[in-house]
Amino acid sequence: MKSLSLTVVLIAVFVATGQAQFEEPEITKIGDDKKAWFSNEFEDIKWVGKGFYGRTVLDERQTNEIRARLQGLYGDPTKTIGDLINKEDFRPAQAIQFEYWFVVDDSIPMMLLDIDGPFGRGLVYAGASKYIDLMPQIKRYFAKEMMAIEDLPPYQDYYYSIERKKWFNVTHKDGQYRTKEISSPPGMSY
Repeated sequence: MKSLSLTVVLIAVFVATGQAQFEEPEITKIGDDKKAWFSNEFEDIKWVGKGFYGRTVLDERQTNEIRARLQGLYGDPTKTIGDLINKEDFRPAQAIQFEYWFVVDDSIPMMLLDIDGPFGRGLVYAGASKYIDLMPQIKRYFAKEMMAIEDLPPYQDYYYSIERKKWFNVTHKDGQYRTKEISSPPGMSY
């Protein structure tokens, strides 16, 4: 009887403190219409990647494939290099292929971005430090949902590699991934 009472008390404490485990978090992608809201809502957040420990099958996947899976599940990225390149304060160190911004269960901010454009594997995850205990479970759920995508849709991105000092057109079409060196993207002045 004592162990049952202790179990009930522990469950009540986890629920009351917001540390209860959730089976299926609601993950909402931030689109163009909500970027300003997201930036304002979470401007004071201390972003960390530490909580996203624990390997998933997604961590070993080529970024090109992950990008196609993201496209299939969430549509276009929240931000691409095209959003950054023509800004006055752009620096090559900011070069990304894509960023996806999310809100988990209406209150937990999360960002995903590529590590090395089409040349990398896995993603960089960032979340609010106060939710660090929930991040491993969010990552596992997210990876499970991503791997459930069977038909990978087409996409097209640009990527600037700092190490190579070159531009690339990155695509997925008809089941083929292509990374083609280009002089620069059309309309981008960098």
